[in-house]
Amino acid sequence: MRYLIIGLGIYGENLARDLADMGHEVIGADIKQSHVDAVKDYISTVYIIDSTEESALSVLPLDNIDLAIVAIGENFGASIRTVALLKKAGVKHIYARAIDKLHESILESFEIDRIITPEQRAAADLTHEMELGSEIRTLGVDEDNVVASFKAPAFLLGLPYAEIDFMQRYGLEFVAATRTREKRNILGIVRPEPVLLDLRADSGLAVGETDIITLFGSRKRLQNFFEGK
Repeated sequence: MRYLIIGLGIYGENLARDLADMGHEVIGADIKQSHVDAVKDYISTVYIIDSTEESALSVLPLDNIDLAIVAIGENFGASIRTVALLKKAGVKHIYARAIDKLHESILESFEIDRIITPEQRAAADLTHEMELGSEIRTLGVDEDNVVASFKAPAFLLGLPYAEIDFMQRYGLEFVAATRTREKRNILGIVRPEPVLLDLRADSGLAVGETDIITLFGSRKRLQNFFEGK
């Protein structure tokens, strides 16, 4: 897919790099030279423009993108005006970052595809991770249950996955396991990438030190799991 990311601060830069690493074509735009310099070697094309100016936006290939992402976070007004101009230009699919509830409410009036709230989501995920007492990534499903991804704990290392009955032993549903490998993106930059382990094809595959395991279940049972209960 071909993505346009407007706003290449910390959030926009990381989003651009990750999408490029996944093999997508990424076009970036930002008003600051330093932001452009930080990402120019990782994505296909980057522009220094003021996205609040309609004439400046016209230099972007708006007719040839699959999705525009307005990742501007520090300037409330610039974000709103940029979204408005993209809508006026006929961009069909738009995501936009919201920095607070008011910003989110205004963006809702534009009827864009998705409003991104990374700060709120990060805070919620961190709360769950602190509650579980482990360095994990979580996705809340409801009040009691989460999907949790974490580095394989020491007490599982070397055990064949086929011999670990997560449901019977811990009351948790096994979702997937990945192992890190190096991958080169379209610009030749090498970065680590998780690869899904095919446990059906290799039933003897054992848990490795770099494996990331993903489980689903209640927070209480996950906490018991990390405590070795």
